[in-house]
Amino acid sequence: MKILAINGSPKGGSSNTWKLTRRFLEGMREGLAETQGKGLRAQRPRSQDGWTEETGIEIEEIQVNRLEIRPCLGCFSCWDKTPGKCCIQDDMREVIQKLLWADVTVWSFPLYYYTVPGGLKNLIDRQLPMVLPFMAENEEGTGSGSHPSRYDMDGKRHVLISTCGFCSAEGNYDGVCSLFDHICGKDAYTAVFCGQGELFRVPELSQRTGEYLEHVRQAGREYAQGGVRPETKEKLSELLYPKEVFESMADASWGIDRETGEQESDALVFTRQMAALYRKESYPGKDMVLEMCYTDLDECYQVILGKEGSRVITDGFGAATTRIETPVTVWHSIAKGEIRGDEALMKHLYRVKGDFDLMLNWDRYFGGIGEGEGAQGVSGAASGADAGGKTAGGIPGRRENARALPETGALGVCMPCKGTNMNILLIPWIVFWAAVPIDGRWGSLASLAACMLLPLLFYRNRKTIYDILSSTLVTGFAVCSLLGAPGRLVVPLAYFSFGVMWTASCTRRIPLTAYYSMNQYHGEDALRNPLFVKTNRILTLLWGILYLLTPLWTYAVMGTEAGGWIGAINSVLPLLMGIFTAWFQKWYPAKIARG
Repeated sequence: MKILAINGSPKGGSSNTWKLTRRFLEGMREGLAETQGKGLRAQRPRSQDGWTEETGIEIEEIQVNRLEIRPCLGCFSCWDKTPGKCCIQDDMREVIQKLLWADVTVWSFPLYYYTVPGGLKNLIDRQLPMVLPFMAENEEGTGSGSHPSRYDMDGKRHVLISTCGFCSAEGNYDGVCSLFDHICGKDAYTAVFCGQGELFRVPELSQRTGEYLEHVRQAGREYAQGGVRPETKEKLSELLYPKEVFESMADASWGIDRETGEQESDALVFTRQMAALYRKESYPGKDMVLEMCYTDLDECYQVILGKEGSRVITDGFGAATTRIETPVTVWHSIAKGEIRGDEALMKHLYRVKGDFDLMLNWDRYFGGIGEGEGAQGVSGAASGADAGGKTAGGIPGRRENARALPETGALGVCMPCKGTNMNILLIPWIVFWAAVPIDGRWGSLASLAACMLLPLLFYRNRKTIYDILSSTLVTGFAVCSLLGAPGRLVVPLAYFSFGVMWTASCTRRIPLTAYYSMNQYHGEDALRNPLFVKTNRILTLLWGILYLLTPLWTYAVMGTEAGGWIGAINSVLPLLMGIFTAWFQKWYPAKIARG
């Protein structure tokens, strides 16, 4: 298949639309390769225009802004004096040969005054030599007449890819559609029209725009295999951001005060755009005041987060709910994904004062539409509790594209997208500790039964090395008990081994509790969050110490008449420890944030 991609943007390769086109072409390559049953090979440029060749696939790119294509003179020499040849000696002659060569022509351009850019319009006008001068009926029903083609163009296909600066493409492409209805035939082409095109050049919004580009890639793959599916077309028609959010960001991006027309500082523009991403549906019931203090510029602004939306004030400040002190360069770097927000916080590159709950719920208030990504990619924060009642908190960094994250578990092997569950870790231990002191034989059998049934839970939950180790240890202790080992010895040893497991995990890169509390922190991404890991390491160590000490009084109590109640007795301290953990997982990140 021969594919000709025409980039009609005056910006050439830096065009926002061209980003979509390149992704569409990538999808076509993949789709054609899949159809042929052959793997992709590295593409090597064969000319300045970017022509490439694969097995059965040839792609040539034309950058219109690099060509000399003068306007049509309307002299009709190409019809009578030199049939099929234009009297103008420029690059258009070669373009016509490429149009005749191509099986698929991809027209890529931004919307300029509701139609195509001037350079591309010149190229389209100069196609006159490709038609004959005779009058003909338009079989497609477009217009009152047409001219027959000079060449056999049957079977040639066309794709239109375009972005515009409006919120939506809907209703803004009438002129473009009318033009190509005449050129290609009514609805005889595939179109990808995308509003909010300027957002594709903003690295802070790459999470959302990256998702859209993946849909474009999928469209290219499907097109190469027969046609774009309705579900993909629906994805392509979705707005990147709601109308009010996009328009607020667009208005702020100009850096001009709406009232005075004066230029605004970059820090103020950045703050306005961040405020535009506020999700008012997350309003907590009372207004919040976020104060952004840019220490390197000596500028300070407040963002009022209210029921009806957000607004930025530059003076007349009230009391701030949360104050962030940061160099604007740091906040920009976090927003662009150059540094994770959690890493910047751990390195004390910025500080947070006041109510830390706003940071704990940053993703909730400034989340990207649909995915809950933190506004501008700035660090969010959240508190999470595992199923066993123990909590471990931290500040997640910027969320990466979920498709780019490897799903690996504690064993380092690829795993399905399932969440871990601390109940799987705790159930065999709890059964053993509660039942064996009451009746050694039946308690041991109950413990073995619990271990045997645990694999059923792995159907819906991810397995960790600690789940496997717990089941193995409890099985061993239960067998020892059945063989006659005294409960007064076996039960304290079980507590001790449990404590050793927790304490030893602190020496690993990821402590035990992190594997379970990561479910509330965007999964695997939380394991790359240094504050999250450090908080969990401290809590894991404290819980480990508790269970290392538990055997001391367990052994003593089991030698008395209250021995049967040791399971209940040993529930008191973990309950108090759980209360401490719930407090610590909020207090510690806030302490780090204050510097």
